[in-house]
Amino acid sequence: MNNFIYENRTKVYFGPGCVKEFLVSLIKDYDTVMLAYGMGSVKKNGIYDEILGILIKSGKNVVEFSGIMPNPTYRKVMEGARLARSSGAQIILGIGGGSVMDCCKAVALVAYCKGDPWENYWERKGVIHFEPIPVGVVVTAAGTGSECNGAAIITNEEKRRKTGYDYPACNPRFALMDPTYTFTVPKEQMISGAFDSLSHVMETYFSAPDERNVSDEISETLMQSIIRNIRMILKDPQDYGARSNLLWESSLSENRLIKLGKQCDFACHLMAHQIGAYTDCSHGQAMAVLHPVYYRHIYKSGVEKFSRFARNVWKIREQGKTDAELAKDGIDALESFIKVTGLPTTLRELGIEDQKELKEIADSCHYSPGSYRRILPDEILKIFLECF
Repeated sequence: MNNFIYENRTKVYFGPGCVKEFLVSLIKDYDTVMLAYGMGSVKKNGIYDEILGILIKSGKNVVEFSGIMPNPTYRKVMEGARLARSSGAQIILGIGGGSVMDCCKAVALVAYCKGDPWENYWERKGVIHFEPIPVGVVVTAAGTGSECNGAAIITNEEKRRKTGYDYPACNPRFALMDPTYTFTVPKEQMISGAFDSLSHVMETYFSAPDERNVSDEISETLMQSIIRNIRMILKDPQDYGARSNLLWESSLSENRLIKLGKQCDFACHLMAHQIGAYTDCSHGQAMAVLHPVYYRHIYKSGVEKFSRFARNVWKIREQGKTDAELAKDGIDALESFIKVTGLPTTLRELGIEDQKELKEIADSCHYSPGSYRRILPDEILKIFLECF
C-alpha cells in the first residue's frame, strides 16, 4: 500500500424513516436554512412537503433555492451564493441527487470566498482557508456518491468546461439516506446512476499499484455487488434490497475509502465531463459509451490488472488463455453488460450529431496523471470516433 491520509467528516444516517427521526436534531443550532432542490420532482413525490413541514414545525426561517439543473452551471452556483449571503443562510440543506448536492457544496464554498472562485477552486486545485457554509443533504438518487465527499462538479457554460476537485472542507456535515426516497426515480435513471458508481470504482481500480492491496480487493467486491444489484433492478425496479445496496454502494465508491493508496485513473471521467459540457448529456450514460472503447486502448499497458478484472469480477475462466486474451474477455463482458442494461452505446445516442464537434471536445480534455498510459487529444479523438 502507498502512504495515505484518510478523512471523512460526513455523518451518515441510513434507512427508512431517518429523515423524520434525525433531521430536527441535526439542524437545531441553525435559525435560517437554505432549502435547495432541483427541477420540481421532490414536490411531486412528497419529499419536499415532508421536509418543509419539519423545518416549519421546528421554527426555522426557510429560504428556498430551487431549479438546480442536471449538470449544474457556474451561473446557478453564483445565483445561490448571492441568495445565501443576502438571506444570511446558516446551513444549506440539499434535497436530491448528485447535481443538487454538488451545487450546494459549490454555493457553500463560493458564498464567502475571496477572489475569482472559478479560477481559484475549479481551474486548479485551491486551498480553502475559511469554513464554507455548513451543508446537509437528503439523498433521493444513487450514483455520484456526492453525499460523502467534498467534490462539486460544475459546468462553466462560457468556458465550456466541466470540472471539480474534492475539498474535504466542503463535505456535507450529514447525509440522510432513506432508500425509499429513491423509489420514484425511474428505472433508466437508476441504472444510469448505478453505472456511474461502477465507473468510479473501475477508474480507481485500474491504476497503480497493481500488487495485492486492500483497496483493490474491496473494489472487486464492490464491482461485483453493483453489477448484481443492477441486474436485480432490471428485473424488479422496486426491489428494496437492490435499491438500498446501490444507494450505499454509491457512497462507498466516492467516500475516498477505496482510493487510499491508489493513483486513480479519471481519464474516462474527464472525457465524459467534456462531452457533458458540450451536450448536457447524462453523465452515467456518457461513461457507459466511453468505457469499453477507452479500455481497449489502454489495457495492454495494464494487462495484469485487466486480466484480474476478468477473473475476479466477471468470473471468466482462464482455460489456457494469455493475460492479454483474458483482459480482452473482461472488457467484452463489460460491454455486453452495458448492452443488457439498455444504456446508450454510441455518442449519437447522447445527442452528438456532427463528428466535426468531436475534435473540439477532444482538444478540451485534460490529462489524468493516474492512468496506465497517457492519452493525448489525437487519441481521444480516435476514441470518440470509435464511439460515434
